[in-house]
Amino acid sequence: MAGKQIVFDQSEPLTVPPGTRLTEAAGQAGIFINQPCGGQGRCGRCAVQVTSGQVRRRSTLRLSAKDVEQGYALACQTLVLEDAHIHIPAQETLERRLTSDLSAATIAVPAGYTYEQQSLRRIPLSLLPPHMDDQRDDWSRLALAIRQEIDLSQVSVSLPLLRKIGTVLREGNWQVTAYVALDETAAGEHDRPGILIDLQPGHVPDTEPLWGVCVDVGTTTVTVWLVDLLSGQVEAQAAEYNRQLRLGEDVISRIIFATKHDGQEELRTLVLQSINTLIDRACTKANLQHREPVNGGQTKPEYCHPQQIMKATIAGNSTMIHLLLGIPAGSIRLSPFVTAVNKLPVLTAAEIGLAIYPAAQIQCLPGVASYVGADITAGVHASGLDKTDLVTLFLDIGTNGEIVLGNQDWLVTCACSAGPAFEGAGVHDGMRATHGAIEEVWIDNHTYEPSLGVIGHAQPKGLCGSGLISLLAEMFLTGVIDKGGHFNTTLPTKRIRRRDNSWEYVVAWAAETQTGRDIAITYVDIDNLIRAKAAIYAGFTVLADSIGVPLETVAQVLIGGSFGKYINVEKAVQIGMLPDMPWEQFHFLGNTSVLGAYQAILNGNSQRQINAIADRMTYIELSADNSFYEAFTSALFLPHTDLQRFPSVAKVLADLSAQEVTQNGS
Repeated sequence: MAGKQIVFDQSEPLTVPPGTRLTEAAGQAGIFINQPCGGQGRCGRCAVQVTSGQVRRRSTLRLSAKDVEQGYALACQTLVLEDAHIHIPAQETLERRLTSDLSAATIAVPAGYTYEQQSLRRIPLSLLPPHMDDQRDDWSRLALAIRQEIDLSQVSVSLPLLRKIGTVLREGNWQVTAYVALDETAAGEHDRPGILIDLQPGHVPDTEPLWGVCVDVGTTTVTVWLVDLLSGQVEAQAAEYNRQLRLGEDVISRIIFATKHDGQEELRTLVLQSINTLIDRACTKANLQHREPVNGGQTKPEYCHPQQIMKATIAGNSTMIHLLLGIPAGSIRLSPFVTAVNKLPVLTAAEIGLAIYPAAQIQCLPGVASYVGADITAGVHASGLDKTDLVTLFLDIGTNGEIVLGNQDWLVTCACSAGPAFEGAGVHDGMRATHGAIEEVWIDNHTYEPSLGVIGHAQPKGLCGSGLISLLAEMFLTGVIDKGGHFNTTLPTKRIRRRDNSWEYVVAWAAETQTGRDIAITYVDIDNLIRAKAAIYAGFTVLADSIGVPLETVAQVLIGGSFGKYINVEKAVQIGMLPDMPWEQFHFLGNTSVLGAYQAILNGNSQRQINAIADRMTYIELSADNSFYEAFTSALFLPHTDLQRFPSVAKVLADLSAQEVTQNGS
């Protein structure tokens, strides 16, 4: 059958076989179309407009009859039938400054840090050259000098480096600098093995940095810290949204996409592009900070280049680590929910695809289970949870709520699927935290008119996660919705209306928005949000109940992750997502995953402690019994079926009711 010509906007015509999906055709044309749900046709955010030609829509979910009449189609669910012209509307961009992209000066070097605490050593060596009375081979001569210098039981070398050792020794006139990686798993400082990863002629000055990078591969955000291992100082930071987002906003969507033709390699390529771009950016920042003019206004050579980076530690959830390494992740989403691997051996940059020194030693930190990964073991270590005697609840809130309860003596953990609602996905007018996203809402309890806080102080475009939490709390407290999430349709306001056989509350009228369309929250949206918060609350309550620890005995709640920094504690408690505790017991720690990776790259002891955390953490599978379902069902109300669990919310409701009675009486 003859191929069909497809033209995307002003691109060159592309010939594809009939039956080709529009997303595949766009990819062949070098055009990326965002597919936040992984191409499952659930999110509606890959909508394009067919301006001419015929296509077959396999699904019109999230498209109205008017949308279809105007030619709109879901690119991931639409097949080419005839020659066609396709218009791609402006896609959502990610403009919010990332919380991990901060000044490196804000990161304190661990107290008492010395270069000897970490495992990458730069060793200047002065060797006696061979002669007729000493005809040892080059490698034996070099290996003995290294072992004597840092007291190793043995030292190994790769074949590519072995091939150039003789040349380097003679080029440096037997004055060389060896870069040796010590075994992180060794229990003692002495009698341990090492591996030679580089050899350079001459003695590198002591003032020249020794470079490493820490990487946090998040589902949403990738973060890189560039570290001078000699001083322990973070010299530069960089962060950007994970480029895999265009192929799935949550881990399940990406696992499904990975099973499609070349999907796994495409996802691996995208995350490597994110990491390598950030490494380049961090090096550029470091170079700009250390530019020193020399003779004639010229500048010194580059302070840092990616090829000088000799070591990296990587943290991330289990799915992200699997996808980065090209390891099939399908078993993670299927019962009995197991990973291919939780603890990885030391790898090299060349094996992974990192654009740093090819033989650089890469340590992926250990995970615990399918949904409790290295981001949590690193986070527990960075938060100090494993060292405190206080009973502590650690939360990493995202698409999956990862939860740890314990102290220095015991650790239990679980994960619950909160869904992407708090990331803005699966919500009619939801969006990520970008320019134009509503991030805070207040509702007048007399007029029911909203006041909005918008990212970038621009006209609103949609609702992001923090805005949805704020909005849900305000609607509940002001009586716009009841504790079950149902609208009070008798209130004297035009903002509560019925449309498309469903009730909704209009947050912003069309004339006030960037899109020229009303921004509203529907009953279905509210139901999804309540389910998401219920899953989180049920997760940590079941975890506490399973080991007989009353929630009121928890002394502190530590919240990690970038999203946590934007949560309003008061509003999160009011909807029943967080436990009702004094505000001073909540501590927002930011990106504990990359902080744990930073501690691990500096100190072999931290690496061993993170391994120990993974070993002693007891994982509880919430789907294994009915207690989670029962707790989840009880939490499907605002804030909960048992209001006694939320005394502060009960007081606010009582105060508002008393205020209403007083005003009506006057």
